Amino acid sequence: MSELLAENWILLAIALVAGLIVAWFLFRTTRRTKVTGAGSRDVLDEGADRAQRNSALVDAAPAATRDPQPVVTKVSDGHGDDLTRIKGVGPKLAATLESLGITSFAQIAAWDDGEIDRIDAQLGRFEGRIRRDDWTGQARLLADGKSADFHAKYGAGA
Repeated sequence: MSELLAENWILLAIALVAGLIVAWFLFRTTRRTKVTGAGSRDVLDEGADRAQRNSALVDAAPAATRDPQPVVTKVSDGHGDDLTRIKGVGPKLAATLESLGITSFAQIAAWDDGEIDRIDAQLGRFEGRIRRDDWTGQARLLADGKSADFHAKYGAGA
């Protein structure tokens, strides 16, 4: 076998080089992007008149914007409720909620699904607790002063 390779090494080298050239050519031709409609130019392309480009940018529709976040108002008396009374809210979560401007049971009781999703996304590793622990239901009872109903439904310890 080695004698065969020694006698025909030049043919094998030529075949290898030819194979590499064919493979490279096939690879290059399949990767080419075909551009259609090259005859029409966009006013934002380079080379267009400056006034046309500026006018196109000014007249363009605004970029997609996020929904404005609802304004969360602080409690007027300045100190707020003890949010740790809600089952599932510890001192760390209470501090996080306070940093978000949430200081009263009434605020939590008034949350709708959109507001729950917005706040929940900001809770980090505590995400999902709002619905799982029914914070809005608990806050409704606590805001209304229905401690007996709260204890009956969610247990003692609050």
